[in-house]
Amino acid sequence: MPMPRNDIDSRNRRPPLGPGEARGPIIDQEGREIPPESLEQGFREFRFDFGSANPFGNLSREQRLARLEAIAKLLDVAFVVPGTNLRYGIDGIIGLIPVVGDIIVTGLSLWLVHEARALGAPWHVTARMLGNVAFQGVIGSVPIAGDAIDILYRANMRNARILRRWLDKRPS
Repeated sequence: MPMPRNDIDSRNRRPPLGPGEARGPIIDQEGREIPPESLEQGFREFRFDFGSANPFGNLSREQRLARLEAIAKLLDVAFVVPGTNLRYGIDGIIGLIPVVGDIIVTGLSLWLVHEARALGAPWHVTARMLGNVAFQGVIGSVPIAGDAIDILYRANMRNARILRRWLDKRPS
């Protein structure tokens, strides 16, 4: 004789989980059971100091310059128009978005100038770099023609070359 449906539901029903409770074993990615005590100890020991965090790590001057040049290439010359020798980068693509795109592109270019300053570039080097960024920002804000000039001008590549020349002249 089958049991009424209500009796089965009431037997299998469990009280709701409270905060910090779990049912069953805790299993890692390989399928091994993890004792709950080891998890509690691990969470007590875990600390992260956001004030001293450096997302790029401690890079040498040469590594920072290589990163800066790689970003400049990505922004200015990462892609080629098929069938031509015309190169463009993410800068040219983002710059097509009216107003917001030009602000984003100018911000990325200013970040490269900031990195140059962090590498110890003097005021006359950063002034030339800022001039390139300003030219790119002003000309790039002109619809269509400004975007074309922006792609051909390549301010970030110019800035990377300016910084590289200055660093090559300095004694190590």
